Amino acid sequence: MTDKILPSESQSYWRASTDFPVFPKLSEDIETDVVIIGAGLTGITAAYMLSTSGQKVMVVEGSRILEGTTGFTTAKVTAQHGPIYQQLITAFGEVSARLYYEANAGAKNFMEKTAKELGILCDFEKVDAFLYADTEDGVDVIKKEMDAYQKLGIEGATLTKETGLPFIVKESLKLENQGQFHPLKYATGLMKKAIENGVQFYEQSRAKSIHSTNLVEMVEGHEIRAKKILVCSHFPFNDEDGLYFTRMYAERSYAVAALAEANYPKGIYINVEKPTRSIRTTMGIDSKRYLLLGGEGHTTGRFQGDMTTNYETLAAFGREQFKIKQYSYRWSAQDLVTLDQLPYVGVMTSGLPDVLVATGYAKWGMTNSTVAARIMADNVLGKENRFADLYNPIRSKMKKEDIKSLAKFNASVAKELVKGKTEKIDVLFKDLELGKGDIVNLDGKKVGAFKDVTGKVYLVKPVCTHLGCDVVFNAAECSWDCPCHGSRYTFTGEVLEGPAYEPLEKIEYAE
Repeated sequence: MTDKILPSESQSYWRASTDFPVFPKLSEDIETDVVIIGAGLTGITAAYMLSTSGQKVMVVEGSRILEGTTGFTTAKVTAQHGPIYQQLITAFGEVSARLYYEANAGAKNFMEKTAKELGILCDFEKVDAFLYADTEDGVDVIKKEMDAYQKLGIEGATLTKETGLPFIVKESLKLENQGQFHPLKYATGLMKKAIENGVQFYEQSRAKSIHSTNLVEMVEGHEIRAKKILVCSHFPFNDEDGLYFTRMYAERSYAVAALAEANYPKGIYINVEKPTRSIRTTMGIDSKRYLLLGGEGHTTGRFQGDMTTNYETLAAFGREQFKIKQYSYRWSAQDLVTLDQLPYVGVMTSGLPDVLVATGYAKWGMTNSTVAARIMADNVLGKENRFADLYNPIRSKMKKEDIKSLAKFNASVAKELVKGKTEKIDVLFKDLELGKGDIVNLDGKKVGAFKDVTGKVYLVKPVCTHLGCDVVFNAAECSWDCPCHGSRYTFTGEVLEGPAYEPLEKIEYAE
């Protein structure tokens, strides 16, 4: 049953509470020192870092500036990335695990310091971060993670059952002095400073391919020549370079926001069990405190049923645990997860030394985006970066676990590809309801159809333009989503998220 207290349409709190300037489309061939593809937090931070170096820098974005994952995050500024350190020690050893902590703790400090120095009013707050457990199995995870913290010398960590949450937890791991902020206010502050320093920004200008180490071809035919190309487009638009589409997967997660009660929790929280429950608050533009609840993640395009139920499940959690009666916002985000859980940042593939990539933040993009921006900026400027080897996309050795993950992921992609081509379509076009979308049978052909509330119909060929997988309709976001590599399209077929760069083929139909 649909929860009537949820907003009728998806809208991000961050997007709704921030105004953005309009930037021009790229309309000519350009030559520059550095081109950054993608204007999320990584690209904007890299542009800001390079803007004082004397480099000629430009940034191009395929859609609107900051309409990607940065505008749909929960925006925790922390080095506590779930129970990751016990995993990193097992996979990479204590030295590398400590480096990951130092990279992200340093990024947190950089963001706080930069916001203060530049006078960016981004609602930055110092808060404690909590990993919490609801089950005995979760308690075991928490204790092992605490052991990892002690091995790595992570300071400010304690085990406690006192979390400030309005419900009892079995155990929690608190890490002091972490942060939270308004991601778009911070990003726009950096962008304005970069523009003052001469950086050019373009939007609705989608990159298509890299033809050599220094030439980017745009979808509309223009070319950009640059000494360095920084691919910060979330999923790399040129993912065939290095076969990135075989090395990571896309996952969607959901969030709802409501006015917080007076006794709101004072930290940032995430549980260690499934389903995930992410909890934090933020100050609203109306000077009121909002509670943000996130979770219900799943591989993009592979949720069985109506995806709006994920919002309803979060809303029910809020009613039960926080007595929330009315929600103001709901939205979803897409994140990329690598085989070994570490981001890919650095030279994209051997043979393309001047093409850099940053991707695969696994839902911890606030600090990792800053780490990535610094690694790429240092590469451009010829400086050493002590975190570059850890994040290097060209990992020196693939472990057995990574090989198993690679095989499992690509087997699932193959399954989805075959499934889409062989699945019988039972829904007839004539039976499609108002405001609904689905793969339908139209005169014996498989068609993607959406019928708006006025009865107007939009038809597309339901085949992803990336590698040919069949897309599915996402009722929660009114989009067509690819279950193979996470490309997404509007109901009219325009690209929302890559790696696809061409729209779905439109189908003409006269009733």
